[in-house]
Amino acid sequence: MMNAVRPPFEVRRATRASHIASLVLIVLAIVVASMPFWAGRDALRDFTQIASYFVFAMMWNLLAGYGGMVSIGQQAYLGLGGYLMLVLANVVGLSPFVSVPIAAALTALIAVPVSWIAFRLSGGYFAVGTWVIAEVFRLGFANISVLGGGSGTSLTGLRSISRSTRESITLWLALAIVALTIALVYRFLRSKTGLALTAIRDDAVAASSQGIHVAGTRLLVYLCAAGGAGLAGALYFVGNLRISPDAAFSVNWTAFAIFIVMIGGLGTLEGPIVGTLLFYLLNKFLSDYGTTYLIGLGLLAIVVTIFFPQGLWGYVSRRFGIEFFPVSRRLVLPLAAGDVSNDALSHAQAAPSDAATLGEQNTALSPSHANH
Repeated sequence: MMNAVRPPFEVRRATRASHIASLVLIVLAIVVASMPFWAGRDALRDFTQIASYFVFAMMWNLLAGYGGMVSIGQQAYLGLGGYLMLVLANVVGLSPFVSVPIAAALTALIAVPVSWIAFRLSGGYFAVGTWVIAEVFRLGFANISVLGGGSGTSLTGLRSISRSTRESITLWLALAIVALTIALVYRFLRSKTGLALTAIRDDAVAASSQGIHVAGTRLLVYLCAAGGAGLAGALYFVGNLRISPDAAFSVNWTAFAIFIVMIGGLGTLEGPIVGTLLFYLLNKFLSDYGTTYLIGLGLLAIVVTIFFPQGLWGYVSRRFGIEFFPVSRRLVLPLAAGDVSNDALSHAQAAPSDAATLGEQNTALSPSHANH
């Protein structure tokens, strides 16, 4: 019986860094899940806010960093998710915690007719148009007296739950949402649709000529980003217990998301994580300085944009070849005895320039080379 012929190469997706990152994330998740038993209330509240900012930044990064659709009006869906959660809890009578995912799904559904308007615009007009849409939402909810009008209203659906129980469940819900967001976005970007998305971002005409459904892919990503933003908004206002149009539909939400993504690294999964942690630390320790704090954020953004245009994590990844969430496929060639190790070759193959070269040779081997 003839032995099977071994292929002349091996395609790998995971890296040593990704295995380490998986273990670290599991440990961190266990630590965070145990926080209600040893951490203070401020720490629980801070984590919920961090989770909300992170999920919202991830959705903006998915839309703009991977999809090439720069929006400055994503706060429309964040505020919509928050208000839908409040309506389901206060008016319908559902548990606010159950209302969070339902509000996200409804937000994505409402985004369907809104997309018909937004997609009539492109480039800078699309960005400005999304802001106008957000303002329409803000003014609309400000004139609904049942929801408190311009002054807003409080979440009353949690009155029967003790404070400690409410804060614990909110934290566990935030942890579950963060884990689900990372897993789903990572899975999506590693799929054929993720490859199609990055191809559309780089050249929509060329992608269309290769049989990619440009309009359908863009719509799918737009709806996912809208639903994710609604999820972040619903989570945030469950922890905040009060909502108002000015707070829910503030353009600061998108400004902070852009800051987080640009500082961390546009078009990377690790970027929003790094950017969110940095943004939280700056906000935690410098927010008491008022306008000086905002000036500091602006100066930091300018410095990073000039010296690290690919973001802090983007620089680290390109400089040292580290990927905690590898999206591209890496080609590993068999080596004879005495040659360099496969690990060393794998590390070299992970370099962005090599990944791009492999992608040009065979798109089936590199579904996300455009990310680099």
